[in-house]
Amino acid sequence: MGIKKAILIRLNQLCTERNLKLNALANLSGITSSTIYSIFDKNRKDMGVIVLKKLCDGLGISIIEFFDDDVFKNLDQEIK
Repeated sequence: MGIKKAILIRLNQLCTERNLKLNALANLSGITSSTIYSIFDKNRKDMGVIVLKKLCDGLGISIIEFFDDDVFKNLDQEIK
């Protein structure tokens, strides 16, 4: 699995745990709803680290806590 898919899985997991919809996460994170929905667009290949940090802030966790999950343990090589 690639890093983007793993990040989306983790974001969904955290939102589910907190009973948050994507619009609510956007509001908590200080980003627009269109930004969060574009992150989940399967055609979009990347996302910025600043946006990810804002999402973590909105979730009340650190970047370290975000990446401390099994979903990130066996990522595919991104260089092809």
